[in-house]
Amino acid sequence: MATTAVPGALPVTTAEDEVHIERHGVWKRFRRHKLAIAGAIVLCVIALIAVFAKFLAPADPNYIDQVHWQGYPLAPNVAGHLLGTDENGRDLLSRLMFGAQISLTVAIFAVLMEIVIGTTLGAISGYYGGYVDYWIMRLTDVFLSIPLLPLLLVLTAIVSATSNKAALSFGVIVVIIGATSWPGTARLVRGSFLSLREKEFAEAARALGNKDGRIIFRHLLPNAVAPIIVQGTLDVANVIVLESTLSFLGFGIQPPTASWGNMLANAEANMSIAPWVAIFPGLCILITVLSVNYLGDGLRDALDPNMR
Repeated sequence: MATTAVPGALPVTTAEDEVHIERHGVWKRFRRHKLAIAGAIVLCVIALIAVFAKFLAPADPNYIDQVHWQGYPLAPNVAGHLLGTDENGRDLLSRLMFGAQISLTVAIFAVLMEIVIGTTLGAISGYYGGYVDYWIMRLTDVFLSIPLLPLLLVLTAIVSATSNKAALSFGVIVVIIGATSWPGTARLVRGSFLSLREKEFAEAARALGNKDGRIIFRHLLPNAVAPIIVQGTLDVANVIVLESTLSFLGFGIQPPTASWGNMLANAEANMSIAPWVAIFPGLCILITVLSVNYLGDGLRDALDPNMR
């Protein structure tokens, strides 16, 4: 049935219109954050380079240039190597491109695992409260009381001692980092659920006979997505630094697989004669982490309800 406009009447705003207006407002606030836009562009470029590294890299990352290698790294723009070579005569630019694959893959999947664990435990804790909340939060406090880097070093050492150290792949690193980094997300989600469960729509969902699982994941969780997205974005930067630190200390990604962390570790012995071998991986980590942090700041400002 068609509706006719009444002269002088206020326009009717539907739910779809409100969603469209809100999305437009989020994008408008995000565009004001110039550093966030720059960070998003840089991350897209790095991600594209990592995805298409096989086609963009000038050489195989593990190929040793024995013709020009004399036992020390080659300088940039020597013998056709744009950024030079490492201590083994391998093309540095190619290893940086393939190292981006490892660092970004570890960061993304570790953060996804962290968000799944932290969101589930935080949602259950905040929704039920009582003894459930008490014991989940005490478990969270235990994890938060242990310094993360020493814990990761111990776990990776145990794994490498019980298996072939060369097989300590990024999959193991993802599981170890993701399984130990969830407490911050859990506490964030718990705080959101403590307030959301008292809202009118939550009471209405319970009155209609919805089960707890549906109320948690269908009604409450979508309203807590914004802080989770911001937390996950910022944690990507933390995981990149953690993976690089573990690889630098020899407990992360194992050679000959290239990662920015083990490239820094291998460059340590030649810092005095070939500083570029450490400068370029360090710049990649710095630029990526800064871009992620700026993107997280922009998302936080855009999704903040107080900014609406």
